[in-house]
Amino acid sequence: MSRPLVVTDCDEVLLHMVRHFREWLGEAHGIDFVLDGNPFASMTRRGEGAPLPDDEKWRYLSLFFDTEMHRQTAVEGAAAAVAELARGANVVILTNLTDDYQAMRTAQLREHGIAARVFTNQGPKGAALRRIVEEYAPDRVVFIDDLAHHHASAAEVLPDSWRLHFCAEPAVAPFIPCAVAAGHAHARLDNWSEALPWLLEALHGDPS
Repeated sequence: MSRPLVVTDCDEVLLHMVRHFREWLGEAHGIDFVLDGNPFASMTRRGEGAPLPDDEKWRYLSLFFDTEMHRQTAVEGAAAAVAELARGANVVILTNLTDDYQAMRTAQLREHGIAARVFTNQGPKGAALRRIVEEYAPDRVVFIDDLAHHHASAAEVLPDSWRLHFCAEPAVAPFIPCAVAAGHAHARLDNWSEALPWLLEALHGDPS
């Protein structure tokens, strides 16, 4: 009999990222990064009012992952929750990084006590999620992500999946579009103490 499957994002679900990205931008590059509203619209060089061009924002983000992943800290309760989920389900990570980062992300998560297979992806996650599901052939699928557009993609490709919108960064969570409000996720929970019981019910019971 096939096991259920949990496919979870990493940044702002398992590991904090934007708070450490903000610290590094300020310390190393003199860039202010405000974590309210849409944070990636608010990166400005100190003394200049205009936002950084998009290509420069993405260059700094890539540089952060090249050199600063060691800064990232675990979301409270994430490692214990993954271990508990893994007792009765397969748990894999679907992270929006290029393939070059797959080994680094795997090692990074292991350092935080999370041993799981890592899949990399660019763009909407629905197609990658479908490929993972085809490989594992689970009887149930739960998808976890912090961004509403990935839930929309997952809902379109795998409408029978259970979808949890989860953002552990309190400076960002109140401002991001909500996938539940958009009709693309079943629940919005931003901490593991609340999320784990819901996930266990989604995997083994009926969370509705």
